[in-house]
Amino acid sequence: MTSAIRKIAFFDFDGTITQKDTLFELIKFVKGKAAMFFGLLLLSPWFGLFILKLLPNWKLKQKVLSYFFRGMSAEAFQNYCGEFSNEALPKLLKRDALSQIREFRTMGVQVVIVTASAENWVHPWCAANDIRVIGTRLEVVNSRLTGKLMGKNCYGSEKVARISKEFDLSMFDEIICYGDSKGDQAMLEIANSPNYKAFLK
Repeated sequence: MTSAIRKIAFFDFDGTITQKDTLFELIKFVKGKAAMFFGLLLLSPWFGLFILKLLPNWKLKQKVLSYFFRGMSAEAFQNYCGEFSNEALPKLLKRDALSQIREFRTMGVQVVIVTASAENWVHPWCAANDIRVIGTRLEVVNSRLTGKLMGKNCYGSEKVARISKEFDLSMFDEIICYGDSKGDQAMLEIANSPNYKAFLK
């Protein structure tokens, strides 16, 4: 009797499963649209440096997180993330991506979200849907957010490094990956079934 083929599916989150970048949607949810746009205006010089490739994406992310959330209690932030996951996130999800995830789960394929977004606001949705998440982690000191990342941004080659820490990929017959940007390229390269920009809606 032959053993069942073992499959695992890794999904990027922002832009792959969601219609929009969830960090900015979270900021809008917590701070309001006007405060978000005012903050982004003040941060525009840093965005300019990023566009010119003079500032890495993880440093820009820290600038944004520091401006909007530094000093907020970790408990309050996590409560906001839970509310965001329940109230706002479902409206941002792509139907085609959700359909594929449901199909995989019906087939017994393990599904893992691998994202540069912080686990704080992705995990509540994943937990509710019994999906594992690997994401960026935020630094907390004295029970408050510092605005810095804890460890590396889960982007590019770091996605593969984090996956390799969590899973022995040699145990799987098929590795399926979904992504939509250059930040997913390294992850797509470890797949024998890579899928780039697979979901339109």
